[in-house]
Amino acid sequence: MRQWNRSGRDFGDRRGPRDFGRRDGRPGGGFDDRRRGPGGPMADRLGPQNVPLPDALLPPMPAVKSAAIALPAEPPIDREKICPFLVRVFPKLGAHHMLEDYARRGDEPKDEIQLYTWTDATLRELCDLVKEVHQTARRPSVRLSFSLVYPDRRGRNVLRHVGVVHSSRLGEDDVKTLRSINFQIGDFLDVAIY
Repeated sequence: MRQWNRSGRDFGDRRGPRDFGRRDGRPGGGFDDRRRGPGGPMADRLGPQNVPLPDALLPPMPAVKSAAIALPAEPPIDREKICPFLVRVFPKLGAHHMLEDYARRGDEPKDEIQLYTWTDATLRELCDLVKEVHQTARRPSVRLSFSLVYPDRRGRNVLRHVGVVHSSRLGEDDVKTLRSINFQIGDFLDVAIY
C-alpha cells in the first residue's frame, strides 16, 4: 500500500525498515503490542479500539499517603478477629548474622525473640517490640536494620535487606508492613542493632 503526502510525493510502502508493524500490511500490531501480549499492562486503561480512556472513566487508584512515601492501600486487618502468627526475630549487636547461621533448621542463633503479630504490622511496631526486650536498642541514637531470611526455590536461605528504622526519629522505612516486604509465615527477621 502506497502512502502520499499533501504535495503529491510518494513515501513508498507504509512499512519502512524500522517499522515493526504487521506483515500483512494492516495498521497496528507493532513490536510493543507483540511484546506486551494479550491484555498487557495498560489493558484496563484502554477502550475497545486500544484508545486510552479519559481520566473520568478510569477506576480510582487508592493510595495511602504518609509523610515519608506513598504506598498502595492494603485492606485493613481486624486484629480482634484475626489470629496473630509467630515471627522469629534474631537481633545482633553491631552486624547482621551470617547466612550460615541459618543453614540448619533448629540450629538458628540463640538470641531469639518470638513475637506474635499480624501481616499489617509495620517495621516501626517491630522496632518498638524489640526495644522492649533488648536494652541496647532503647538508646536514642540506635538504628535497627531489618533483613528477611527465607528459603529460595532451591531450598537455600537468602538474606534480603528490607529497611532501617531509627530508634528515636521517623524515616521512610517505618511504614513498611510485613505484607509489603513479602513476609511469609515461617520466614525469619534478622535485626542488626547499630
